[in-house]
Amino acid sequence: MHEMSLMESVVEIACETAAQHGATGIRVIRLDVGRLSHVDPDALMFCYDAIRRGSLAEDAALEINRIAGEGWCLDCEKTVPLEERFGACPECGRSRVQMTAGDELKIRDLEVI
Repeated sequence: MHEMSLMESVVEIACETAAQHGATGIRVIRLDVGRLSHVDPDALMFCYDAIRRGSLAEDAALEINRIAGEGWCLDCEKTVPLEERFGACPECGRSRVQMTAGDELKIRDLEVI
């Protein structure tokens, strides 16, 4: 389960950032997780409950924002929705689509105390 190591990194980054800014705790961690990122939000939540204990994020809520897949079709020259990695363009059916969104995993923001 790679979500455990991902969540360990998220909590570590959030706590270090909060501490650098003089916070004594974290209220909310907001994550952006792409639908095409191969990261399971339920697994992230499960791992978060175990990892946050004893940290500045111990009482913090975790909010996960799912980002839709999107790409640029080189043939249509349009931004198109993507339902899968390396999927065909829904407009023209060709496969020359570069993914532009949907594979991210990033901390959107924090609310600190």
